[in-house]
Amino acid sequence: MVRAFIRWLALGLLISPVTASLAQPQHIILASTTSTENSGLLSDILPQFTAATGIPIHVVAVGTGAALRLGRNGDADVLLVHARAAEDRFVAAGYGSYRRDVMFNDFVIAGPGSDPAAIAAAQDATDALRRIAGSRARFLSRGDDSGTHQAELNLWRQAGIDPADHAGNWYLETGAGMGSTLNTAADMGAYLLVDRGTWLAFANRADLKVLVAGDSRLFNPYGVILVNPKRHPRMRADLAETFVDWLTGPAGQRAIAAFRIDGEQLFFPNADSTDG
Repeated sequence: MVRAFIRWLALGLLISPVTASLAQPQHIILASTTSTENSGLLSDILPQFTAATGIPIHVVAVGTGAALRLGRNGDADVLLVHARAAEDRFVAAGYGSYRRDVMFNDFVIAGPGSDPAAIAAAQDATDALRRIAGSRARFLSRGDDSGTHQAELNLWRQAGIDPADHAGNWYLETGAGMGSTLNTAADMGAYLLVDRGTWLAFANRADLKVLVAGDSRLFNPYGVILVNPKRHPRMRADLAETFVDWLTGPAGQRAIAAFRIDGEQLFFPNADSTDG
C-alpha cells in the first residue's frame, strides 16, 4: 500500500506541472513599433481585445525592421508595423501569410522654434531637408531601421542627399526609439522626423515645434501581418488570426478611431482600403 501511494504521488507530481501549464491562458506575442507604444495606442486598445476574447497579448515594442526580424525568426505571432515596402517583401518571401491595412497617420518634421534652416518656408518635405543640409543645422535620426528611419532615408533620397556623407557632423543618429529620440532632439534643439501620434503624446517638447506637415510624402500607413505558421508551426496562428480579425473589424477600427489625446485623433482606421 505504501508503495502504491508513492507511485500515485510521483505520478501526480509529473502530471501537475503539465496540468498547470494547460490551465494557464495562451497569449499572443505582438511585435509592434515604438510609435504605437509611445503614443499610448496599444495600452488603450489591447485591453479591449483581451476583454472581448480572453486572449492576453504580450507586446514587444521595437522598430519595424526589428519587428520584421522577430517575425522572420518565429519570435512573434503577429506584427503591427509601418514600412510598406519592407512589409510587402516580408510577405512575398513567405515569412508572413498576409498583410492587411489597419490605420494611418502622418509624419511631421519638427525642429527648434528659431528654425535656423528656415524650413517652415519650405515648399515640401524634400525642400526642407535640402535647407537643413545647406545650413548644416543639426538633424537627429533614429538610425535604427525602424519604419520612421526608413521613411526618413527615403525622403533624403528624394531630396538627392546622402546623409551618410555627413554622419557625425550635422547628421546624428541615436539608434533609439521615437520617444528617446524626441527627448534628445528637445535637449539639443535638433530637427527630426517624427510620427504625429508620438508627437502629440509627447510632453517634453521644450522649444520644438512642428515646422513641416501635410506633404503627401509624409503619409504613414500601418499594416498588420500574420506570421506564417507553415514556417513556424509552434506559433499561435489561431489566436493571432483572432487578433487580426478584431483589429481590422468593426470593434478594432472603432477603438483606433476613438483613441485621442486632448481631443485630437492620433490614428485613422483604414481596414476597408485595398490591401496588398
